[in-house]
Amino acid sequence: MSVPLGEAELRQQLLSRDEEFRKLAAEHQSYDEQLEQLSRRHHLSADERMQEITLKKKKLMLKDQMYSIVQRYQKETNAGS
Repeated sequence: MSVPLGEAELRQQLLSRDEEFRKLAAEHQSYDEQLEQLSRRHHLSADERMQEITLKKKKLMLKDQMYSIVQRYQKETNAGS
């Protein structure tokens, strides 16, 4: 009988084993860094505000995709137990 992995451990495994998850995580990190740069500005132009909104939506979409992979992997792991 195997011990179920916590979500953090599972994400680490997926980062090392799953190319799709790794690519999504890298893109998510890139969006996060871009948002961080925008947040350092005192005033955002209209274009920068639109960019911020777009980045947040893309980042959330990636997070949902990553969560789906985690859920799928958990189901596969539990089915094999």
